[in-house]
Amino acid sequence: MAGTLNKVMLIGNLGKDPEIMHFDNGGSLVKFPIATSETYTNREGQRVTNTEWHNVVINAKGLVDVAHKYLKKGHKVYLEGRIKTRKWQDQTGADRYTTEIQVNQMTMLTSRAESEGMSSDQSGGYSQQPQAAPAPAAPMPAAPAMNNSQEEDDLPF
Repeated sequence: MAGTLNKVMLIGNLGKDPEIMHFDNGGSLVKFPIATSETYTNREGQRVTNTEWHNVVINAKGLVDVAHKYLKKGHKVYLEGRIKTRKWQDQTGADRYTTEIQVNQMTMLTSRAESEGMSSDQSGGYSQQPQAAPAPAAPMPAAPAMNNSQEEDDLPF
């Protein structure tokens, strides 16, 4: 098989609000970190959670505006894109490298109701506002009684 593949799919939570950058040529991009976590039980029977942080960059024209307007710290998001390593120089002139996820597809997984219910506190955590209990559903009508011969006649094969 010839060719290569560079594709990333992530579901995670934003570590901070998206930061937007505008350029002289009219372009713009948003950047933010997202966290993905995996939990497992170690040999001693203890639950262990490992969290990975990913630097996300979105420069697709339509997605920049949506991400900046609607995404907030703590929101859950599904992202598709590719890994890109960017070379840059620090203040001393030394070469540095940053690995980023360049996003070309995004789905917001935090609903508007959940988003409006989140309130940030000093520690950066989130709490849900209390919600009213759902109204009780109307009772379902009883199904008509069937005998075994009716059940066998109704089979589609």
